[in-house]
Amino acid sequence: MNTFDEKNLFESIQQGDVKAFEKLFKTYYGYLCSFATKFLNNPDSAEEIVQEFFVKFWERRSDLSIETSLKNYLFRSVKNLCLNHIKHNNIKLQHAKTVLAETEMQPFNNSYVEVHLADDIAKSIEELPEKRREIFRLSREEGLKYREIAEKLNLSVKTVEAQMGLAIKSLRDKLKKYNTFLFYFLFAKIKKA
Repeated sequence: MNTFDEKNLFESIQQGDVKAFEKLFKTYYGYLCSFATKFLNNPDSAEEIVQEFFVKFWERRSDLSIETSLKNYLFRSVKNLCLNHIKHNNIKLQHAKTVLAETEMQPFNNSYVEVHLADDIAKSIEELPEKRREIFRLSREEGLKYREIAEKLNLSVKTVEAQMGLAIKSLRDKLKKYNTFLFYFLFAKIKKA
């Protein structure tokens, strides 16, 4: 696609032309996913980032100002999202290591904590609103990706993400008496059982 075509396509998108947006999506989606995979080394995460980028691109289309070529803008934006994703994951990993180190220094009665935590997790999941509980179980217990859950329940990926966020926040609030790292460690064990 040459610069003139890109400029016309972008102007059409800014005016709300869905077909122009679909053309842009079909032209670059595969390339952007491959590009993102090189950074993340995870095709699923790469795909989620590219999908999220296109959703935001469409939502903010009328406010966007692209100084370079449209193609350069797409690839630079996805690259920045990938770098932010990596940085965010590194921060989470560092936090988990810190919590683990703190946990190792604090003695606790393992069997007591495991039994009560498992019961409290099950109770807290049951207390979630029905649709949120279903989304949570499909993700955590059946291992479905947000996109798969959205398709199965005929919802948007954004709705699934929002409901999962609310479910995790609710569980975290209800189970805050347990050490954060221990909660995630034991929950991962329960999920696989």
